[in-house]
Amino acid sequence: MTAAGNPPVLVGVDGSDSALRATAWAARTAARHHAPLKIVAALTVAAPYGAGVGVAQGYFDGLEEEGQRRLAEAADVAAKAAAGLGELTVTTECLLGGAIPVLREQAAHARMLVVGTRGLGELTGTFVGSVAIALVSHGPCPVVVVRGRAPGAEPPAEGPVVVGVDGSPLSDAAVAAAFEEASLRKCPLVAVHAWSDVPLLSAFGPFAGNAPWDEIETAEQVVLAERLAGWRERYPDVAVQRVVTRDRPAHSLLLLAERAQLVVVGTRGRGGFSGLLLGSTSNALVYSAPCPVLIVRAPLAGERPQTAGKEQQ
Repeated sequence: MTAAGNPPVLVGVDGSDSALRATAWAARTAARHHAPLKIVAALTVAAPYGAGVGVAQGYFDGLEEEGQRRLAEAADVAAKAAAGLGELTVTTECLLGGAIPVLREQAAHARMLVVGTRGLGELTGTFVGSVAIALVSHGPCPVVVVRGRAPGAEPPAEGPVVVGVDGSPLSDAAVAAAFEEASLRKCPLVAVHAWSDVPLLSAFGPFAGNAPWDEIETAEQVVLAERLAGWRERYPDVAVQRVVTRDRPAHSLLLLAERAQLVVVGTRGRGGFSGLLLGSTSNALVYSAPCPVLIVRAPLAGERPQTAGKEQQ
């Protein structure tokens, strides 16, 4: 397949342990998708504030040398991580610029963008929380933030993929990505529809104790079943567990993430008691989840919905 027909999994590196863990995750995922892996190092030129003098060529040579060293280290990590999962094509590129603009530009042609949670400093293109959040919010493709329980620790291989489902069409892209990831990993899928009762309590006021909670929960069960119906037929190999709970979405997903190998969410949803994929939920997972988090951004007007796999091709 051509590069256009088989977009790469893109990972940003800066030499930090966090970035190398992200590289290993990206390599395994690329191998499962039979997709190439592209490793990018973004290098920012540091100059004194207000300086009007040029930067010596030796400075750029040093940046290039350091960038190539980090790319070589990451490529080695990728090869070892993907061993046994099939052939993996790896390309590397060292680019001058800030991490956010460089990765956003590269991600326009990627299947998904993978980043760690923190880096070494802006000079070498960091992947600190602010960078990850910026890419999650404004990236042109799905973004994975690779979180871990401890340095070198991997999520349980037998764990499920967990996906947050609200009642809106915007969550369909997250559901699609979750089904494909579960199928590729040969693991179960846990589909979570968490609805908060806070707006209802306000609506019912002093009569909240008499609210028809059983009827509301039954209606929410129907919402979840409808959102999953077509995907269960498309992926009959994926065992699905449905979870409907009267709880805050972030809390429910964080609890289930304890035993998951991946959590999939969108960036925003319907809001209200049936809303799940809100910015606050995805942010909470990016900051606190004990496993990698795949975020599918809700499409803007005129855009096609994002997916992380074959639906994008």
